[in-house]
Amino acid sequence: MRVFNFAAGPSTLPENVLKQAQAELLDFAGTGMSVTEISHRDKAFDAVVKEAEALVRKLLKVPDDYAVLFVQGGASQQFAAIPLNLMHNGKADYIVTGNFAKKAWQEGQIYGEAVKLADTSDKTYTYIPDVKALNYSDDADYCHITSNNTIFGTRYIEFPDCKAPLVADMSSEIFSREIDVSKFGVIYAGAQKNLAPAGVTIVIAKRDLIQNPLKICPTLLKWKVQDENGSLYNTPPCFAIYMAKLVLENLDKNGGVKAINEINEYKAGLLYDYIDNSTFYTNSVVKQFRSIMNVPFVTPNAELDAKFVAEAKKAGLVSLKGHRLVGGMRASIYNAMPVEGVKALIEFMKKFEMENK
Repeated sequence: MRVFNFAAGPSTLPENVLKQAQAELLDFAGTGMSVTEISHRDKAFDAVVKEAEALVRKLLKVPDDYAVLFVQGGASQQFAAIPLNLMHNGKADYIVTGNFAKKAWQEGQIYGEAVKLADTSDKTYTYIPDVKALNYSDDADYCHITSNNTIFGTRYIEFPDCKAPLVADMSSEIFSREIDVSKFGVIYAGAQKNLAPAGVTIVIAKRDLIQNPLKICPTLLKWKVQDENGSLYNTPPCFAIYMAKLVLENLDKNGGVKAINEINEYKAGLLYDYIDNSTFYTNSVVKQFRSIMNVPFVTPNAELDAKFVAEAKKAGLVSLKGHRLVGGMRASIYNAMPVEGVKALIEFMKKFEMENK
């Protein structure tokens, strides 16, 4: 029996996509092999990479002067790749709005002056700072943000308008809402939250920014090299790229990013409305900055939180335990989470509240 999986990542994938992958597992594209067995130099797999790139460009309206790359190492490896590709003057701005933003800033400090423009840990990362009021560095090589906070459940409503190229970690919200790619120098996202199994990271980078990586940059982390080789400089995470292609095809067939954004707003609205009207559950995020992908909440005490997670699992609602830094519960309601899953969660929350008040 399929459960409703609210994990923050690796996370749920569309059921029809999983069935398609299952059907093709023994014979992909007439090769007589699975996609995990064919060479990454095979024409059949080369087509997968090209189709996946074309779908990224179509769905996000990526300008032609941007590279679209499929790389390994997760978004966390890009914390180092960013300064190694972009920090030519030895200085960059960082806005720290959560744990992953903090890790990116810490990694930036290894390679130069990583200026912390703002840090919202003073209120447990429950808000996003006023990006218009920040003192951006005139000589920064880039400004880094994490657009959606997976752990604490916040997101940027508006993005910084700064002199330096804007670099955004969009791991937990990519393809969930429409964005203007041209406003960013680099967008990157680990796929395991909203797109594919763990193993592949998408990097969308303006080509004129990536032509001169630092001399100390390892070859595998040079975006220019990956771009010149069509993401095939070395053996890529073939299955993860293939799954990303299937997920993107599914998204495209169902109306694209605009259509899924409307559904995501609806799902999140249902859940937040119930929490806000309950005297039992609490969400502490400032309302205007609430994520529509990751919804943390708590009951009146930690003992009830643990009971909630255990009983929810028995009811087929899994991976609801909150991150260790926050506690409580967290419902990650990514693109692949159906409306029915959110409604099932709300019904369980109602039942649990009635039984435990």
